[in-house]
Formats: sequence, structure tokens, C-alpha cells
Amino acid sequence: MKIALFGGSFDPVHCEHVRLAEAAIAALSLDKVAVMPSYLAPHKRAGAAAGGDVRAEACRIAFRNVRKAEVSEYELSRPQTSYTYLTCRAFAERYPDAERYFLMGADMLEDFFSWRYPEDILKNVTLVVCGRKGYRADCERRFRDTFGCGFIRLDFEGGAVSSTEIRTRLAFGERPAALDGAVCDLLLREGCYSHPAILPALALEKEERRAHSLRVALMATARARSAGVNERQALLAAALHDCGKYVPLSSPLLRGFVPPENVPAPVLHQYTGAYLAEHAFGVTDGEVLDAIRYHTSGKAGMTALGMLVFLADLLEPGRSFAGVEGLRELFYTDLRACLSESLRQQTEYLKRSKKPVYPLTEEAFRWITGEL
Repeated sequence: MKIALFGGSFDPVHCEHVRLAEAAIAALSLDKVAVMPSYLAPHKRAGAAAGGDVRAEACRIAFRNVRKAEVSEYELSRPQTSYTYLTCRAFAERYPDAERYFLMGADMLEDFFSWRYPEDILKNVTLVVCGRKGYRADCERRFRDTFGCGFIRLDFEGGAVSSTEIRTRLAFGERPAALDGAVCDLLLREGCYSHPAILPALALEKEERRAHSLRVALMATARARSAGVNERQALLAAALHDCGKYVPLSSPLLRGFVPPENVPAPVLHQYTGAYLAEHAFGVTDGEVLDAIRYHTSGKAGMTALGMLVFLADLLEPGRSFAGVEGLRELFYTDLRACLSESLRQQTEYLKRSKKPVYPLTEEAFRWITGEL
């Protein structure tokens, strides 16, 4: 008997997961693939995971037409962090006479060296590395030198699908193309990746502004993990950052709002947006509210979340101005340097145009320059 374990957060399960399992079944003549959603992946503790029951049900739906695939809730039934070496031990005990494999993407191969007890994993399963994208020959040599064995490289290259992008689009009520239709129905119905404030806040925006907010959210969530920012916070702040853009001060939604003195018209909506987020849409996270409140002007002492939303708003793909491409590259490599350069260009442009620079923006520039 040949059986493969296909583990992961499946957060959410998408079409490339299914294609990968089908490719492995065909190439290795597998009798079974055990699709195993994790309880809590060690590297995703600050992520945006849907509940285990929903992820398991989504996997059952997604793999319903893959005859040899079977969804296992083994890790979900164990209320602790999912470590692969423990699962592979249990896998070997259950199928002692089977040829056992563990499916993983080529992009995960380099991470394997830092997994807990990788030698123990290799005692119980043979790794099957799926996909050539991200694969490097020097990684294979390092693998052999480190562990004294090789792995099977499956001639399969999956499409470019981002789980972060899928989650963000679902939060905006979209139906990502990479999801099975029935899986999408389930996730939208459960509201796994959204927040109760997002869709009502977006309803206040014009269509083109909602498209902008989505682009900002996609950019912010894509950078969140590497910036040390919680994905849910990045999503919420980015989705709501412009919710005050078209709400007049006379609106009942802003009853009780007192604007700061001498706020330029283009800056006012950051304050009304934060007020709406808190008082109309029930957002209580102070860091999220702060990111919305200063997303146009910036301020001294910005958090990583505040910098992320400020820069994503400024640099999202719909923006076009001299130097934007260079700033986008910097955004993905050095957030603080990107903020400094963005503020420098912004203040210099305003001064050349003989327009006033908002005091908070000047303070933000002086602060980040000093920090660097």
C-alpha cells in the first residue's frame, strides 16, 4: 500500500492543493492521500486561521471528486500545536507496512531544515517535493549533506496562488477564482476571514474608492507577516482607512465628532474615518484606530501597522507618480526606509508647489529620519 500525508493549515484550501494531490496520486500510484488540516501551525500563530471545523469541511468539499483523497481530523482533534514529527510518528504506527510519503511544496523545502526534529520525520516518511518553482539544486545538495538521504521531486508546478490574497478578497465579499465555488459559498457564509465592520464601512464608499481600499488591503496584508504585523489588524485598518471619505460632517453618523483645528480638507477624512470605525462600526482595537486616524498625515512614533497602512495607501498599484516604482520596491524590503523616503518626497513636493505641509507630516518625517 502506498499512502501520502498531505498536511497544512489549508487556510483556506484552494484549487492548487487539489491539483497537487491529483499529481502525486498519478505520479506515485498512491492508494490514498490523507489530507490533514493542522490544529495550529507553529509558524502561523499570529495568522488569520479559520476554525478547524470549517477548514475540515472546506477540505471535504474541495477534495470530494478526488477518489483517493480522504480528509483526516487527526491533528484537529489534538488541542495543541501541530508538529509534523509527531504526526509522522503516529502515521507510521497506523500504517507500519505501507510505503509512506509526505507531500510538501518546493517553497517549503528550505524551511524544512528549521522544523522540529526533521531527522525523526525522515525516519517515518519519504518527502515528496512538489513543484519546480522555488526549487534550487543547492538546496537538494544541502539536504543530502545534512540528512544523508534524498527526497522525491515531483514534476509538478503549481500556479501562483496566494492564500493571503484569497483571505483578503473573501473579507471584501469577493469570490476568488482559485476557490471551488462550494468552498467559497461555505467561507463567505461563515465569514471566516472578514470582520463585521468591513462590509458596512465599504458601503459608505463609491465603487472606485472600494476598489482602492481593496488594493490597499491586498498590499498591506501581503507585507504584514514580514513586517511583524498581525494580518487581521492589517486587513481591518486597510479596509476601513477611507470609510470617512464621503461622509459629510452633518451626517448623523458623525454626531459628537469634533474635528481638530486647522485640518486641511484632504486630511480630514482620516479623523472622521477613525471616529466612524469606533463609534459606527464598533472597532475597539486602539492600534487599528490609530492607523486609520493618521493614514494620510502620518505622525511621530508610528507603529509598524501605522506605517504599513500609510504606505499601502500611498503606493497601491492604482497610484501613479514619479518615483512610485522605486518606493514600492523599498516597501517590500525596508518599511522604515520606505516611510522616510516617501515622507521626504511628499514634503519636498508640497514645498515646491507652495502648499502647506501638515504639522504631523513634518513631525513624522523628523521622527523617522532620527530613527534611521
